[in-house]
Amino acid sequence: MNATTIEHRTMRALTMRLDDETFAIDAESVREILEVVPVTRVPSAPDAVFGLINVRGSVVPLADFRVLFGMDRREATEDTRIVVVEVRLDDERLVAGLLADKVHEVVDLDAGVQEAAPRVGMRWPAEFVQGIAKRNEAFVIIPNVEKIFATLAAA
Repeated sequence: MNATTIEHRTMRALTMRLDDETFAIDAESVREILEVVPVTRVPSAPDAVFGLINVRGSVVPLADFRVLFGMDRREATEDTRIVVVEVRLDDERLVAGLLADKVHEVVDLDAGVQEAAPRVGMRWPAEFVQGIAKRNEAFVIIPNVEKIFATLAAA
């Protein structure tokens, strides 16, 4: 494996589960966590755009990270949550939601255990993975949330 260490700071991250994988997103980007709300489907939107939701009176796009990471779409369960994040796209602020099978907790991921995604051996699209961290003897995928939403915005 040819990987280099990324980020030289501790990352405060919200961990969540998609299928059997643990993902972590920068906790500073998280605005709120919602239970599943009604979704308005958007014809001809990319598969990974699950639809639009109403968040406190604002229209917010909802992404299905399961689809982005090559997993089958799944019906919502009692554990399913929508993580509302705020990301920067160019010079604009985008509020968006992402579906999570389950939200776990906020943790600190030490810089020493974060590495760039390996070029070989990953089943996830490399362009959507910012890095991999190790926590409690398991790998945690750190998605590149800004890159994901920039790609969806351009589709």
